Amino acid sequence: MKNSYLLRLHFIVFLWGFTAILGKLISTEAHVLVFYRMSIAAVFLYLYLRLIKKQSIKISWNLLWKLVAIGSVMAFHWLFFFQSIKVSNVSIALSCLSLSTLFAALIEPIIFKRKPDLVEIIIGMVIVGCISLIFNAELKYKEGIIYGVLCALFGTVFSVFNGKIFGKTSSGNIIFYEIAGGWLVISLFYLITGQFSDLREISYTDIALIILLASVFTAYPMFESVKLMKFISPFTLILTVNLEPVYGIILAFFIFGASEHMSPVFYMASLVMIIAIVINGIIKSKRKQEVAITDSESL
Repeated sequence: MKNSYLLRLHFIVFLWGFTAILGKLISTEAHVLVFYRMSIAAVFLYLYLRLIKKQSIKISWNLLWKLVAIGSVMAFHWLFFFQSIKVSNVSIALSCLSLSTLFAALIEPIIFKRKPDLVEIIIGMVIVGCISLIFNAELKYKEGIIYGVLCALFGTVFSVFNGKIFGKTSSGNIIFYEIAGGWLVISLFYLITGQFSDLREISYTDIALIILLASVFTAYPMFESVKLMKFISPFTLILTVNLEPVYGIILAFFIFGASEHMSPVFYMASLVMIIAIVINGIIKSKRKQEVAITDSESL
């Protein structure tokens, strides 16, 4: 039974890895892509919650504004991610996501009011060193790296604040209002700037791919990951999710060919970053086990 849960977990991580592939296949601008992705995903989530699960989506106004704010951070995270792909390639965008480890080491202690973890900071600095090597080796992709770093930063802020509100309503409501909130913020941007005409400049092929992205590669894996948290340890979940860049880079290498072929320095640096993230996960897991043993002995 546990193997089936692990298989499902790897499948949704594979789907997340494939979002970068779709981001490159979709030819429209990144901001248009994110607008349609969030609007279509919000519709799918609403229909699922109300018609299939028959779940109430009523929440307090205070929580609603918090979710909308977090959703806007999510929107920027996706915007910078797809923009990184547009101006460079899939491999660059995905490798920069590893910087989330350093950003989390710096941001989490401030938000959760805990002492900084020296191990996290050291591992984060190792990742920064690897990104620096990639930047020097792939200088032609410097714009993509900058957007990739911003993507990792906003993704970390989103994850940290998401952790602060977890449990205040159902996971389905949290996901729905965050995505709907992100869509609302982008819509306000179009309204203020008068750029709604940009939304009409999209092909039927792109619309079809975005519907696929919003449903199979966004709404479904989000709900599935929440379900799997009941059966799989957080360590296993985090460790497996770290394989997203690996899946994405391998897929991009075979699907797009020459445009995704990077220098040996890139692949060596990416390997070191993945190993560093795995080591960080193992250390955290051991610490949690030690704390659990200490707590049980004190009872």
